[in-house]
Amino acid sequence: MSKPSTRALLSNACLLQLTQLQQNNFKTIALVLGDQLNASHSWFNDRAAERLFVLMEIRQETDYCRHHIQKIVGFFAAMRRFASALARAGHNVLYLSLDNGDNRQTLTDNLAAIISASQATVVQLQQPDEYRLDQQLQDWCRTTKAKVEWFDSEHFITQRSVLQDWFGDQDNYVMEHFYRRVRKQTGYLMTDGKPAGGKWNFDHDNRKTPNAGHDYPKPLTFAHDVSAIHEMLVAQQVQTIGEIDVHRFIWPLGRREAQQMLSDFVQRLLPAFGDYQDAMVTQQWSLYHSRLSFALNTKMLSPRHVVETAIAAWHARPEEISLNQIEGFVRQIIGWREFVRAIYWQLMPSYGQRNHFNHHRELPDFYWTGATKMNCLAQSIRQSLDYAYAHHIQRLMVTGNFALLAGCDPDAVDAWYLGIYIDAIEWVELPNTRGMSQYADGGVLATKPYVSSGSYIAKMSNYCGDCHYDVKRKTGDGACPFNLLYWHFIDRHFAQLQGNGRMGLILKQWDKREASEKQQIVREAEAFLDHL
Repeated sequence: MSKPSTRALLSNACLLQLTQLQQNNFKTIALVLGDQLNASHSWFNDRAAERLFVLMEIRQETDYCRHHIQKIVGFFAAMRRFASALARAGHNVLYLSLDNGDNRQTLTDNLAAIISASQATVVQLQQPDEYRLDQQLQDWCRTTKAKVEWFDSEHFITQRSVLQDWFGDQDNYVMEHFYRRVRKQTGYLMTDGKPAGGKWNFDHDNRKTPNAGHDYPKPLTFAHDVSAIHEMLVAQQVQTIGEIDVHRFIWPLGRREAQQMLSDFVQRLLPAFGDYQDAMVTQQWSLYHSRLSFALNTKMLSPRHVVETAIAAWHARPEEISLNQIEGFVRQIIGWREFVRAIYWQLMPSYGQRNHFNHHRELPDFYWTGATKMNCLAQSIRQSLDYAYAHHIQRLMVTGNFALLAGCDPDAVDAWYLGIYIDAIEWVELPNTRGMSQYADGGVLATKPYVSSGSYIAKMSNYCGDCHYDVKRKTGDGACPFNLLYWHFIDRHFAQLQGNGRMGLILKQWDKREASEKQQIVREAEAFLDHL
């Protein structure tokens, strides 16, 4: 039996050609970007006969960095499913697949061609979440003769301008202050104007590691056949990284499946989420994490719905779901996720060029292969290549920690994070990488550089037990590179770190060491870096 064509995944109603548009009298073109798959958007309440919804797969988006194959496939498959659902619901839809002969391969060139073919006089746009797309569309709007109408994406809890509105211009912003204000505004986990349990933050309770023999939950996954999209990408010579099982694609591709993942999370995983959210375990890529970030960042799910579903489960089963579990999860969604978006829109475009420590080392080759003797990095990178996913501590305290200690160029680190993870869109990736992970913004987002020696990784994982290096050795043969690089980082940036109160104790410890000991650490660290 022949395999389905590229367009077989699309409803026939989505297969309009540009040459057909003039016959249909479309007056309004409504653009839906690949991360605007929000079926609850007010746009879709009206089945206007004269409006055409447009979705497009374009080389502009496949090629601006080297993406994980699961990321491109996931976005395209979700977009196709969304387009078909719109068509079945009675909307007019034009879907340009990557291999469509009419595809101009850029957002604005396609828009111009569609307007020309249809003679439409109005273009409707939702605010993009990425600065580069926002600027591209803003520039194009100044040249088109069509009337442009802008709309909110109707997804986030706060507005782009929230930091300016609440706090004004500042040298740095504190997530905790932002988080508390969002809690008060939404009423989430609040009782009579006070935080539930009398505390805003239960992070101190969320640093447990599972005991040996722990019975880990099996993650809910899906089994989509995405071979047609994969074949198209290969035929179009799109360059990617990572692995994929084209017959068992594991990620949700629509709102119903995303809702299944949310329901599974609150039922099976939320009762232990907070306890183990920072843990890292060999052969356990999912643990108790919700893995909803792809569904959230494509807008298949809304943050309000996710949070309210989790809080409802906590209210219904308080004996099973303790306060630290639910608070830790809510903080990730309404605190951190909203906060990094606010940082992004407050400080772009200059934020993307910041390099506080003036780091310029190339990112080591093993970030694309996982081929390193450092087991923590091998495990975290190999998992990322296999699943297009790693949780926040693997990203921050393993791959990010090493890149910062090694002095890698934040541009290269940004590109790697943006490409390798299925949930990576610049508004969320850039502040997390350049700010939180690499401290390249000089402390706008994080209160200190998030660096550690091997002891933190040993405490929060079982990676060190099978490692080529000895995490307990500080110097000499077999010493853990994280131990050497940590103090090397402190030494070379000592002057810059002196103004940071949270680094004071560490700086004093380094300052008191014997000169010969310092010299040995620096010498061995530099020898290691020379052979990366």
